[in-house]
Amino acid sequence: MIETKKLFKFLKKEKIDFFTGVPDSVLKTASSFLESKKEKHFITTNEGSSIAMAIGYYLATKKIPCVYMQNSGLGNAINPLISISHKKVYSIPMLMIIGWRGAPGIKDEPQHNVKGKITKSILKLLNIKYVILNNDKDLKKLKKLIKFSKINSVPVAILLKRNILINNNSKFQKKISISNKIQRCDVIEILLKIIKKNTKLIATTGFTSRELNQIRAKKKSNKGNDFYMVGGMGHSSVLSLGVSTKTKHDVICLDGDGSFLMHLGSIVSIGKKSRKNFKHLLFNNFSHESVGGQSTNIDKVNIEKLIKSVGYKYYFLLKKKREIKNKLKIFLKKPGPSLLEVRIKMGSMKDLSRPKNLIKIKKNFVNSF
Repeated sequence: MIETKKLFKFLKKEKIDFFTGVPDSVLKTASSFLESKKEKHFITTNEGSSIAMAIGYYLATKKIPCVYMQNSGLGNAINPLISISHKKVYSIPMLMIIGWRGAPGIKDEPQHNVKGKITKSILKLLNIKYVILNNDKDLKKLKKLIKFSKINSVPVAILLKRNILINNNSKFQKKISISNKIQRCDVIEILLKIIKKNTKLIATTGFTSRELNQIRAKKKSNKGNDFYMVGGMGHSSVLSLGVSTKTKHDVICLDGDGSFLMHLGSIVSIGKKSRKNFKHLLFNNFSHESVGGQSTNIDKVNIEKLIKSVGYKYYFLLKKKREIKNKLKIFLKKPGPSLLEVRIKMGSMKDLSRPKNLIKIKKNFVNSF
C-alpha cells in the first residue's frame, strides 16, 4: 500500500504539480487530497477533456502534467492520446494515474472485469509505458518512468489496483454539502407506482441503476421495463433517445449530474430528434457520489436555460419532498422532450446490491416491445 500524501509529495519533488481528471472510486483519496490542498487541480467532465487540458498546460509551461482516471475512461482518452500527444504527432509528455478496476485476480463487476483484463494491452497498443504501483518501493520505478517521459516527450502511466492508495488523514475527505431532504430512492419508489405499464426506464450507471434494481425487486412492481447502465457513463440519455425513436411508449432516462455532463452534446441530439415520449429525469446532488462525492462543478449551471436552448420543451424543478408525487405526474403528462431536475441529498439505500444476470435483463427489456 502507498499513503496518498506520500505519493503526491513524491510527484512534487519530480516537479509535477498540475492535476486534472475524472473522479474514480479506486483513486478517491487522491482527488480528495488534491481538493483539500487546493493544488492546481481541475475536475473535467470526461477523460478526453482531461488529456486535452493537460496538453494545453504542457504547451504553455513545458512542464509535465498529471491526469487521473478510471481505466474505463481510457476509451474517452484514446482520441487525444493518439491524435495529439502520440510520439509521432506532437510528442507530448504527461503522467497518467489510472485506477485499475477489474485487475486480474480481483473480484469485480462484469463490465470492470472486461476492461480490467485488456487495460495493459490498451496501453501497449498506445505505446504507453507503465508501472504497477503496489508499495513505496515501486516509487523508484516511477521515478525512472517519469524521467523516460521527460527525455522522450511521451505519455506514461501508473496502474493502481483497489486499496493500494490509502488515506491516513481524515481531513482529506471533502464532500459537497446539500441542504435538500429528497433522496433518490424516494423518487424512484413513487415513480414506479405512477408510470404506465409499458414505460421504458433506462438508468445511468452507479447508485441510480442499483437503487432502481433493488427497489424493483423489493416492491415487486410490474409497471415499466428497466435497462441498467452498469457501465458506459454519460451515454444513458442518448441510449434512451435511441429507444424512444422506436416505440410509442414513454421512455424515461434516469440520469445523474456527472453522467449528464460527461457527454453533454447528447442533449443537442435529444432536443433535435426526440419524440414526445422522451422524458429526462435528472438526479442532481452536484457530485460524483458513486465514486466518492467529488464536485461535478454543475452548481452554477442554469439547467433550464441550457436544455431549452437546444430544443427541450419543458423544464421542471423538484426540491421539496412533499411535492414528489405531484411534480412527477405533471412531468409525465407533458410532451417531451422534457426534463425534471430533482435536487437530492448525498446518500443511498443501505445494503445496496448490484444488477445480476445482465443477459437476462437485456432479454427481458428487448422482449417488452
